[in-house]
Amino acid sequence: MKIDLKKDLKDFYQPGSAEFVEVHLPPRSYLAIDGHGDPNTSRDYADAVAALFAISYAVKFALRARTGEDFVVGPLEGLWTSEDPTSFTARRKGEWDWTMLIPLPDVVTTDDVDSGLASAARKKPELPVGSVRLLVLDEGRCLQIMHVGSYDDEGPTLARLHQEVMPEAGVTFNGPHHEIYLSDPRRVAPEKLRTVLRQPVRPI
Repeated sequence: MKIDLKKDLKDFYQPGSAEFVEVHLPPRSYLAIDGHGDPNTSRDYADAVAALFAISYAVKFALRARTGEDFVVGPLEGLWTSEDPTSFTARRKGEWDWTMLIPLPDVVTTDDVDSGLASAARKKPELPVGSVRLLVLDEGRCLQIMHVGSYDDEGPTLARLHQEVMPEAGVTFNGPHHEIYLSDPRRVAPEKLRTVLRQPVRPI
């Protein structure tokens, strides 16, 4: 059986779409790459995502060659920050900093990652493979919800989180806004896109 994080960790990847729920996430390893600007228009963003997937598949093959184990390459995820948090609810995308991620199963080692990086660098020299790093993310307590619809329609849900849900729970921000993209926008209509919206929090 292939390891499939979306299925194996349903509490983290399959929240409901009606209300925010609280989860407690343990530290997890990701392939990560940083950038800035509007993801819809930035060539750097497109190249960064392509590099992440190229390395992820190379890591998958390195693990299979080493152990015989296999995994489904995880969904694209993103950490989003801005000097002005209202840029998210207002969708001023040119002000956003991003760290794009792909999660790795626990069986993957640093040697597998190093092998994948080297392989991807040989096969895809045009991509920013050298900018990809291994990141361990320890988010802990989080609030999250499933957003169904266009990315540009997230604003009201995030406003409700920031202005109602978090104050009522007595919590504040404890890390970047985190999104998990469960749908392929090239194949799924905007109104049917499924995106986990996650916010690490701590007591005020």
